[in-house]
Amino acid sequence: MDTPTDVLNRVFGYDSFREGQQEIIDHVVAGGDALVLMPTGGGKSLCYQIPALVRRGVGVVISPLIALMQDQVDALRALGVRAGFLNSTQDFDERQLVESEFLAGELDLLYLAPERLRVDATLRLLAKGEISVFAIDEAHCVAQWGHDFRPDYLELSTLHERWPDVPRIALTATATPATHAEITSRLGLDQARHFVASFDRPNIHYRITPKSEPKRQLLAFLRDEHPGEAGIVYCLSRSSVEKIAEFLADNGIAAVPYHAGLDARTRAAHQARFLREDGLVVVATIAFGMGIDKPDVRFVAHLDLPKSVEGYYQETGRAGRDGLPATAWMAYGLQDVVQHRRMAMEGDEAHRRRQVLHLDAMLALCETVSCRRVMLLDYFGQKGAEPCGNCDTCQAPPESWDGTVPAQKVLSTVLRLARERRQKFGVGQVVDILLGKKTAKVLQHGHETLTVFGVGSDLGNAEWHGVVRQLLAQRLLAVESDYGALVLTDDSAAVLRGQREVLLRRDALRPVRAKVATSAKAKAAVELPAEAAPLFERLRAWRGATAKEQGVPAYVIFHDATLREIATVRPSTLAELGTVNGVGENKLAKFGEQVLEVLAEDA
Repeated sequence: MDTPTDVLNRVFGYDSFREGQQEIIDHVVAGGDALVLMPTGGGKSLCYQIPALVRRGVGVVISPLIALMQDQVDALRALGVRAGFLNSTQDFDERQLVESEFLAGELDLLYLAPERLRVDATLRLLAKGEISVFAIDEAHCVAQWGHDFRPDYLELSTLHERWPDVPRIALTATATPATHAEITSRLGLDQARHFVASFDRPNIHYRITPKSEPKRQLLAFLRDEHPGEAGIVYCLSRSSVEKIAEFLADNGIAAVPYHAGLDARTRAAHQARFLREDGLVVVATIAFGMGIDKPDVRFVAHLDLPKSVEGYYQETGRAGRDGLPATAWMAYGLQDVVQHRRMAMEGDEAHRRRQVLHLDAMLALCETVSCRRVMLLDYFGQKGAEPCGNCDTCQAPPESWDGTVPAQKVLSTVLRLARERRQKFGVGQVVDILLGKKTAKVLQHGHETLTVFGVGSDLGNAEWHGVVRQLLAQRLLAVESDYGALVLTDDSAAVLRGQREVLLRRDALRPVRAKVATSAKAKAAVELPAEAAPLFERLRAWRGATAKEQGVPAYVIFHDATLREIATVRPSTLAELGTVNGVGENKLAKFGEQVLEVLAEDA
């Protein structure tokens, strides 16, 4: 029987495991259950793929990523792994072929959508075969406290009841201590070994900038920092997705929309383009991205505030899977806070409480004056991290200032409108009163006679909006869910009475630009000798043509990191090429001669 290291070398073409992988793999190979929390790009897939190849039988992978199963299977088959999938996209003949391969022991890995386990025929099929391991991918989907709950995942506890001797490995890239506990409970993994890797992604530069003209800000970000590079832009609404994609395309950026309102064929076509083309930008709702294995996503941008830190971490984690520098950029403003505060008030009491906790944590991350990475890691239970030097607050530390008096002016205005006029208004009217603007609306309601009229001339319009945003973030102001009117909270009184100091964050006047990541790993991956760059580009061109010919994403052929190493060491024989990381036996046999031909042309 092959050892895990044998399989790593022969099939995947790597000399050694990443930190933490071997311990997990050895545990599962020995028959133990495992719960693995490891960041995106940390190498989770190998933690179940290698046990499936080492142990007798077929590894069964439960994954919600129906749209990506074909690509996952293609990538494994390119390595010489016998893989298949069963989901609702297949016709009867396709399913029957995969089922017969499973029963004949002709598969190493079988991917299943979770809803298939609700079908008795699937359970009967599995009972007839020999299963080596159950892998539950994207395990956070079982947690109602999480950001991506899928009801079908609640059925997965039956796997251990039906197959008590088959080891299970549940994996996720994101889980707070609360979500971790819920995954453990719902999947019955109390007796499993829990492996929690660092959630740090040192190659990602985190940056949150005040929102002014978000479309223009986004365009400048793409043109200045990521021209011609692949990335994802997230928006909350479908209409925003369509408008931003059209705006970018009109301004010379290759961009396509992706949301649940598009027909399945269009969504599939846009996802396929993103996986197969270099430099395409997808503008999407959160319906896009989970499980995307594209390694060269150079940025993830948010034009709307994510609903939770877990969602933000999961989405930004889709950048820089190859370890090279990438940017997580967000434009964030007052309307984001107003909208989310209103949304948090919807639903039953338990739902509202959950939403408020998620939102408070997300707003704290946006408004912090300390290292964003430290706050992220702390949220996921990883305490005591040092400031990273690779986020905006580290590279250009923001000032905090005593905003007690401005806060009192805002709260007093809201109070006087409610008490003296029995009225409630939104942010715009409150700020106009503070600035002493005699607008038609101010004059219509006689607000120019209020004692607070014009008391805020010491700050500008944008500054007052920043004050209100931060008061909402600190829950010193609230928003009524129906009309977006500002109202006081239980904590407002202490500020008005001068019993509570209010510290505010001063927004940066100039946007922070990303500096190259300073981690040793990122540096090593970035450094490509100047003389090797032309050869690297020729190898990429060959890879692109080969991928197009085979109808698979380029990274299925070879990752950029592998091509960089080939361009740097310039192997002259198949044996030498076989020593390059990412060149396993099957890829060497399949593509080795072609790679050597490209190298020979450069000699």
